[in-house]
Amino acid sequence: MHIHHLSEQNSILNTFVKEIRSVDIQKDRMRFRTNIERIGQILGYEMSKSFQYQSEKVITPLGESHINLATNNLVLCSILRAGVPLHNGLLSYFDHADNAFISAYRHHAKNPETFEIMVEYLACPNLEGKTLVLADPMLATGQSLVATFEALKPFGKPKALHLACVIAAQEGIDYISKHFNSDTHLWVATVDKQLNHKGYIVPGLGDAGDLAFGEKLQY
Repeated sequence: MHIHHLSEQNSILNTFVKEIRSVDIQKDRMRFRTNIERIGQILGYEMSKSFQYQSEKVITPLGESHINLATNNLVLCSILRAGVPLHNGLLSYFDHADNAFISAYRHHAKNPETFEIMVEYLACPNLEGKTLVLADPMLATGQSLVATFEALKPFGKPKALHLACVIAAQEGIDYISKHFNSDTHLWVATVDKQLNHKGYIVPGLGDAGDLAFGEKLQY
């Protein structure tokens, strides 16, 4: 797996990561969503450097010019609901991408410290020969990304696979490295060292879905 850890080089990305982590700043839901979108834009920009390009002619008022444009046929797939702001950030850079959405959540049957990933909703175009981008802000255990990819397999075999995440735990990276092929690209803003006993990233930022859209009803 090709791992692109963007925070290894200092950039304005650091500001957005700091703000989504801060317990004071993240209370502003709109600002939290906006910062996730900004991170999605940065991930998309960096990701685009790995795409295939071909030259196209463009006519200007004074003549013509040639510019290299990406030829990848993209499908963006986000994991509901936390992945929506990240999806929007990527989509704002990849204007013509097709889109897929999937619900994947942790189901705690009896023990709150153990869970299985449940997939209940899926809307997806044909993936055969496409470049698939899976967007999930928090890569904790890695089980959600693996379950999502398994659920997408009936829709065709992508030509290329990219994973876009905001914060990842090293344990999750190690896990998905065993389940995705070596040509897969992981684009991640920053990496944390560990998970707690419930499988949440430490220091992380909390629950990205709750911070973006409000606390969900427990039942």
